[in-house]
Amino acid sequence: MLCSVLAAHAEEISICYNYGCAIAAKVNFQANELSAARKLLLPATGAAEEREAVSVAIGLFEAAAGRQTPTSADKGRNVNDDGVDGRMDCIDESANATAYLHLLEGLGWLTFHRVLEPLKRAPLLVNEHWAARIVEKKTGQEFAVDSWFFDNGQPAFVVPLEDWLAGTEPNEK
Repeated sequence: MLCSVLAAHAEEISICYNYGCAIAAKVNFQANELSAARKLLLPATGAAEEREAVSVAIGLFEAAAGRQTPTSADKGRNVNDDGVDGRMDCIDESANATAYLHLLEGLGWLTFHRVLEPLKRAPLLVNEHWAARIVEKKTGQEFAVDSWFFDNGQPAFVVPLEDWLAGTEPNEK
């Protein structure tokens, strides 16, 4: 019964790719893919544990989307996949991560966080960068959820928003 309920709630979502959301695609998550995300999130007993699970779940959803679209070719950052069909810049990554987070929220699997709209930082005028965003319900602290740094299917970088806005990258944490 659970599998059919999961499939009914998440028949498909929209993702995008090829920089700047140039191409949109529908992705259907199978019951086993949803179950894997559920098993990560529902045992979480606190907000920090849930953020760790969110990080891994984003990677699982990216991998599943990559089996249905050319996004499996996406490499971390932009220079590693320039010109490749399925490449994703930070705009694509933030839009897709937000869609995955809304899916988790809609299924009731986020206990300690709410999903907010993506946010950009612009430390230099020509160097803007986007990320998905969540907020801890109890404290109001916001976190960036940034999958752009890594190849398709890897866990996302989840960091306090103030650190992300200051330019913190995964190798610095």
